[in-house]
Amino acid sequence: MKRTLNFKYIGYALHVLVWGVVLLFPYLVSNSASGYRIGMIPGRLFTATVFIHMGIFYGNAFYLYPKLCNRRWWWLYVISAVLVLIASHQVKFFIIAAWFPDVLKNTAATRFVLVPSLVAFIVSIIYRRIVDKIRFEQELKEKRAEQLSAELKFLRSQISPHFLFNVLTNLVSLARKKSDRLEQSLIMLADLMRYMLYETGEKKVELVKEIEYLNSYIALQKLRFGDDVAIDSTIKLNNGDEHYTIEPMLLIPFVENAFKHGTGYIKHPHIAVKLLVDNELLVFEVLNSFDRAHDISKDESSGIGLSNVKARLDMLYKNNYSLAVNDSNNLFHISLTLKLT
Repeated sequence: MKRTLNFKYIGYALHVLVWGVVLLFPYLVSNSASGYRIGMIPGRLFTATVFIHMGIFYGNAFYLYPKLCNRRWWWLYVISAVLVLIASHQVKFFIIAAWFPDVLKNTAATRFVLVPSLVAFIVSIIYRRIVDKIRFEQELKEKRAEQLSAELKFLRSQISPHFLFNVLTNLVSLARKKSDRLEQSLIMLADLMRYMLYETGEKKVELVKEIEYLNSYIALQKLRFGDDVAIDSTIKLNNGDEHYTIEPMLLIPFVENAFKHGTGYIKHPHIAVKLLVDNELLVFEVLNSFDRAHDISKDESSGIGLSNVKARLDMLYKNNYSLAVNDSNNLFHISLTLKLT
């Protein structure tokens, strides 16, 4: 809203500036010795007719053209335009005959009566069309932004229950084993849910917080699997990189996917997560082993996370990211490079 008001006031200022220069033009380029004339036109006459041109300009730009220049009323617009030009012609002749009769003695000067009115009318049409085009593009941009915002909120709303479903499924296995790790896992889950509820509502979150969330999720998985799954995690953030921000819960679906498909019917399961930041670029890699033969039995919700994050990357980081996915030799490898802000 503030930005819109600023543009509005700038527009007003430009109108005042342009018309101010036009009104004072004879007094800027001429002198009192010549009566501030512009050729054969006295300065006072020039200034007086400018007010007529202003009436033509604003009357057409803000009333006649918007109201009548359409398929239904175009004929009335043509009639109105002709009447406006004729009226301006008569008013100018009246002013000249009453106060500047010497101007009528010069036939060349009489062209001044009609031509500027026609120019003002044409310029007002051009102005109106430009303004309408700018406004249309702005409204289209705002509508698209609202649509993207709604889509993004939907995608974020998908991630939370999908993530929670997977984590709770993991905790069920600990409950069945009556593991001593269950209590600690529940505490960690509470911390993760706190982040999901209170932090992810922002447009962007600090990269530090996203990394803490990522580390907590990996730690929760380590509690669940213990030594049954080899989990390597290398997440580095250099000093001075704390100011970077990122779309919340953007990285977790890749790790989630690794634990979803990289455990189960697999001998010697291995999952590796690597994150580093270098020169405003975030490099994120996740590698997991998987068994293609048994992987088809995974539930249909497995694909929600990855398709969701790809959609958000396209929406928020278009042309500022690269994502490579490789699933050969029973290894699933994703590599994400993202330009940070």
